[in-house]
Amino acid sequence: MEAETILVVDDNREIVYSLSKLLEFEGYRTLKAYNGMEALEVLGANQVDLILLDVMMPKLNGLSALMKIRESNKIPVIILSAKTEESDKVSGLIMGADDYISKPYNTAELVARVKAQLRRYHAWGGSAPKQDEERIVNGGLVLDKIQRIVIVDGQEVKLTATEYKILKLLMEHPGQVFPAEQIYQRVWQEISDYSVENTVMVHIRHIREKTEIDPKNPKYVKVVWGIGYKMEKYNSV
Repeated sequence: MEAETILVVDDNREIVYSLSKLLEFEGYRTLKAYNGMEALEVLGANQVDLILLDVMMPKLNGLSALMKIRESNKIPVIILSAKTEESDKVSGLIMGADDYISKPYNTAELVARVKAQLRRYHAWGGSAPKQDEERIVNGGLVLDKIQRIVIVDGQEVKLTATEYKILKLLMEHPGQVFPAEQIYQRVWQEISDYSVENTVMVHIRHIREKTEIDPKNPKYVKVVWGIGYKMEKYNSV
């Protein structure tokens, strides 16, 4: 069986060298690039199964390169990001990265994540899962089903488990109006009665406070008076 090929992209040549040696020891074939432009050139000329991509690089940074890659390629991309570049991690996930690893990284964890992404990629027949199977994007609102996180305009927000389930239900059915009783039955998995409306309303208010710039004039979670709640549909960013 032919070895899988990993493209290692970083402007630090020592990092590229050490990562390449580590991956080759694990049985992978490696290709090297030292900026985003070189990465695109190497990808265009070779069969690549996965990319390890640094963020801060000359000529073309990692996030810009990722955007170019995603125009025509669905292979797994793992972002390599310093811990001080938290916003870059979030932006990378929004732009289509499959995972990120913080520098300095644990080599065993890095290898494990590479193997996990390759298994996942090949399990889908050599193509990445569709967006709606791993994340839902609505305007500046992103719900990542794999990591169970919610991102608003590039910033992660902390939701409770119940708030996450309500938001997920609404985001999976943009434009559909859900009565409070139906939301309660779907999220709490219990039979609803007349008293559940206030319970759902309180959770909706908390979701708005965490995801809306102006919770009293919400952009995403809207009330349809006398009927229920819906997720307003916006074009993805």
